[in-house]
Formats: sequence, C-alpha cells, structure tokens
Amino acid sequence: MNKSQESLVFYRQEDAHYRVMQALERNPDLTQRELSKELGVSLGKLNYCLKALIDKGWVKVGNFSHSKNKMNYAYLLTPKGISEKARMTQGFLNRKVEEYEALRAEINLLKSEILSSKETR
Repeated sequence: MNKSQESLVFYRQEDAHYRVMQALERNPDLTQRELSKELGVSLGKLNYCLKALIDKGWVKVGNFSHSKNKMNYAYLLTPKGISEKARMTQGFLNRKVEEYEALRAEINLLKSEILSSKETR
C-alpha cells in the first residue's frame, strides 16, 4: 500500500470514528443496531468501530441502571474522547472544505468546457 492509499484508509477510519462519536454525543442511549442504521453502516462495522473507540479510551460503556432490559448500554464519551472529537472535528472540517474547493474548481472547469464547445459550434 502506498502513502496515498494509507492516508485514505486513515481518513476513512477517522471519519467513521468521528461520525460515531458525534452520534453518541447527541444520543448515548442508542443501541448498536439503531446507531448502525442512523449512520448507514453494517452492525459489524459499527461494532468494530465502537470496540476501537473503547480500546482507545475515548468511549466508555455503562449499563442503564433504570432499564428493565439489562442488555441495553449507554455509550458515553470520556474526557479524552471529547478532546479527541474536538481535534477530529477540525480535521473533518478541513477535509470537507478541501473537497468542496476541489469540486467547485472541477465544476468551473466543466462549465468553461461547455461554454467553449458552444462557441466553437
């Protein structure tokens, strides 16, 4: 795998972690099934991602103390997780701005190609 491919894999993984942490911050009571549906990823991928976040110490798991069904868990961001999410938010925003600017440049190029092809007819 070359350096560019490694970067792409890293950013995809970081984006997945960011999206999971963002969803958990909004609603820590979501089940894994609900969370996977909300994020549009498979349950297996979500489980893998959650395990990585827990192993890094960014998310902690706790049982609902008031739940009749003790199989339900709450996924909470740790202080370290909150800090990492803030860092990831900046990186995510930077990547999206770069994507936007590249797309805008491509659109402008396509528009000028269309315009010049109309003029040569």
